[in-house]
Amino acid sequence: MGDSPQSLCFGEFTLDLANRRLTRSGVQVELGARYFDALVLLVTEAGSLVSKDRFMDEIWRGIPVTDEALTQCIRTLRRALGDDASSPRFIQTVPKHGYRFLVEPEDAAEKVIAPNSKSASHSKMAGQVAGAATLAGGLAGAAGGMFYGVIASQGGASMVMVLTALVAALGVLAGAGLGLGMAGAIAWRARPDMALIPAAGMGGVVAGALGGSLGRDGIALLTSAQLGPVTGLFEGLVLGLAAGLASYLALSKRLHLSGLVVGTAAVMLGAISGLLIDLVGGRLLGGSLLAVQQDLGGTRLAIDPTAGLLAWIDSGWTAAVFDFGGVTAVAEAAVFVLAIALGMVAVRDHHRDA
Repeated sequence: MGDSPQSLCFGEFTLDLANRRLTRSGVQVELGARYFDALVLLVTEAGSLVSKDRFMDEIWRGIPVTDEALTQCIRTLRRALGDDASSPRFIQTVPKHGYRFLVEPEDAAEKVIAPNSKSASHSKMAGQVAGAATLAGGLAGAAGGMFYGVIASQGGASMVMVLTALVAALGVLAGAGLGLGMAGAIAWRARPDMALIPAAGMGGVVAGALGGSLGRDGIALLTSAQLGPVTGLFEGLVLGLAAGLASYLALSKRLHLSGLVVGTAAVMLGAISGLLIDLVGGRLLGGSLLAVQQDLGGTRLAIDPTAGLLAWIDSGWTAAVFDFGGVTAVAEAAVFVLAIALGMVAVRDHHRDA
């Protein structure tokens, strides 16, 4: 750490040893003198175990105190640092032995030339998360649109292209909603943590509500016909929460999960979310397209669950558990959540290599 640095930085905190002051993003954090000394001891011994006896000798200097005094000291430091004993970012408890500071501090003097580098890094990650989610959503949507265009339309190549473009646009909308929500969480929390999950859920709600409204209102304006329920707010929420959890698994610095593990978990989360959507009567793309065909009639869609590949999907053991909408909902949700998760893996790997 250099020769007797005057200030040490860790995370968003600066420990000013010369002036005996702790600041967080430039704002002073109040600490008592003895607690400040305890933090200095932990930070300067980062990575090493600091025993209870050493705390007693160097902080209380022989004054007889109970273990509760040390426990209260560590509890106060964690509160000041916004740390969590069950999932520590800074101070780790080593049961029956002492405590360890988990982050290697940097000499503040060496960071003067780039004081906002960490903030800039998180801002960059937030932008990449938004972009990757939007792209992933578009690709998943294009794949779904092409699938249904090829096997369930009566308009030749032009119909395939139209359906692919339309559903890709809906995928972009969904991915952008999730991505912007997660980007906001990263910018707010200054790290990718579990706030990604509710943020993605809220982004999914907005995207689902907007997409569902545009679909129903657009068809009503063009055809003067009222369409029944299609993919909307609830489906967006469920998919958003699943994609947010998969994104957390991909981006978390604490978990260090491989891309294969993240992908497998994403498929499972997506399938579960699709099943939940079907169980409560919701619809994803396949069910919505079938509803358009059945409610409007006279379209060039031919989504017939009794024909071709769709007959295979809607027969056998699947028919005993799901209807056509249920099978396709599980598959579509799995593909969508997987695409989002792989996008987040790419963002994570890019930052590790940078």
